[in-house]
Amino acid sequence: MVPIKLKGRTISRGCAQGEVLLSRDPISFLGSVDPKTGVVIEENHVLEGKSIQNKVLVFPHGKGSTVGSYVMYQLKKNGVAPSAIINLETEPIVAVGAIISEIPLVDMLERNPYEVLNNGDLVLVNGSKGYIELLKQETIKTEKEQN
Repeated sequence: MVPIKLKGRTISRGCAQGEVLLSRDPISFLGSVDPKTGVVIEENHVLEGKSIQNKVLVFPHGKGSTVGSYVMYQLKKNGVAPSAIINLETEPIVAVGAIISEIPLVDMLERNPYEVLNNGDLVLVNGSKGYIELLKQETIKTEKEQN
């Protein structure tokens, strides 16, 4: 496999890699994610019951209260934060949370991440240089295998 490298916009500097965890639903860190465990607790959220710890969390954008930035910081302090974040377009709450928590974050990739990335892929996020790199692709599962 030839690595796929996509340019984006730097929001929070730093470099990290991890397994992709995709959500097409926006995330509110206040009330949606348990800051002690890193588990998504929002009812009916696509990631409900899943841990974001050490994942490259891919979601369209944040939602909700400005306190969400501080919850991201709590996640980092508790060792249960994502290793990096990729957004379609980052809004200020997630941007501030990622910056104060030193979580690499890029958005506005040159290609839609939902067309390129799958759950379980290994991805490098370089927030300092503004790109992501797909290092290892998870085996693509058919719809039948996913259900």
